[in-house]
Amino acid sequence: MHILLIHQAYASLNEPGGTRHEEMARYLVARGHRVTVIASPVNYLSGKPNPSERRWVSRREIEPGLTILRCYTYPAFHRSFFHRTLAFMSFMISSFWVGLGVPDVDVVWGTSPPIFQAATAWLLAFFKRVPFIFEVRDLWPEFAVAVGVLRNPVLIKASEGLERFLYRRAKRVVVNSPGFISHVQTRGAKWVELVPNGADPQMFDPTLSGESFRRRYGLDQSFVVLYAGAHGLSNDLGVVLDAADFLRDHSQIRFVFVGDGKEKSALMRETEAKGLKNVLFLPPFSKREMPEVLAAADVCVAILKPLDVYKTTYPNKVFDYMAAGRAVVLAIDGVVRQVVEEAGAGIAVPPGDAQALAKAILYLAENRELTKQMGMAGRHCIEENFRRDQMAWRMMKIFEEVAKDG
Repeated sequence: MHILLIHQAYASLNEPGGTRHEEMARYLVARGHRVTVIASPVNYLSGKPNPSERRWVSRREIEPGLTILRCYTYPAFHRSFFHRTLAFMSFMISSFWVGLGVPDVDVVWGTSPPIFQAATAWLLAFFKRVPFIFEVRDLWPEFAVAVGVLRNPVLIKASEGLERFLYRRAKRVVVNSPGFISHVQTRGAKWVELVPNGADPQMFDPTLSGESFRRRYGLDQSFVVLYAGAHGLSNDLGVVLDAADFLRDHSQIRFVFVGDGKEKSALMRETEAKGLKNVLFLPPFSKREMPEVLAAADVCVAILKPLDVYKTTYPNKVFDYMAAGRAVVLAIDGVVRQVVEEAGAGIAVPPGDAQALAKAILYLAENRELTKQMGMAGRHCIEENFRRDQMAWRMMKIFEEVAKDG
């Protein structure tokens, strides 16, 4: 097959960001398929364009069978909702024109968020007369409405209409969390497949201690509490800073924030204003570098705002934390909490409760052997239930079925 993926925030293993699609694409190529990806040159985490990708369209063959086409996108992703919308719309238009020129496509793979790129994928599938697969990674626009970034009633109604339109026209709607199934079914999805987030356990060695990383950043004797990922409005990282404030007198506990996003500068200012000496902010690292970063952690934090809609999510970072053999302090309720607790992979606390978060971290810092046991329990869970190659195999079978049916 030749699969065309439209994914604005696509990240390679050499870039910071989620690499679910690169890992799946490599799996598909290794089994004889071709994958062409149309992506943005603007990094999702930083909002900054790659200086080497200044042309209208750039083409790069990552390996035989895997080609990345990066097309023009308005480069102001983190300035405001208005500018973010311009970035989405510019990619929607440019990716459509670039996609028209991709020959011999058998399946078009659209993914959301943002939902606009999924509309492009459907339109390309329509013109090319091939099946359209719609992968739902977040419930958009519901999440945007819940967080408060989408408030205009007309835009909300139009977005919900587009969402239903795409669900009805997809040959398969693929969700990465069981919490999404009911939502997409009640809005018109006819055939829903679950392909959960996961991780590649071979990428991580849980026995490593990240000594070089610790030395580089002055963390040698510290109990390292790591957050890795986007620093956005949904991530509620102010609560983690409040937990650090509660624990400021426990000098051995250090909080390390790895990543980038719209809220990072404000978080850094807040840290300075509070005089928190136990907090360190670092830039994003590529996926190839993340094994060393996670090896340096004692526990890892996953957190989202205390909203009911987030009870449906399977955040990808949780699975990477578990694959690295690190205990998880989870401030997210719902389906991912069930995974962590059933695996014995960490401690769940109520979202939005900084004091509960601080108590859980202190408990793990005072019980190092239990912390290690939780980390290895999480690793075992990934090996048994959430290996990336298992998920890629499921995705490949879906593509093969829809391509065969036409």
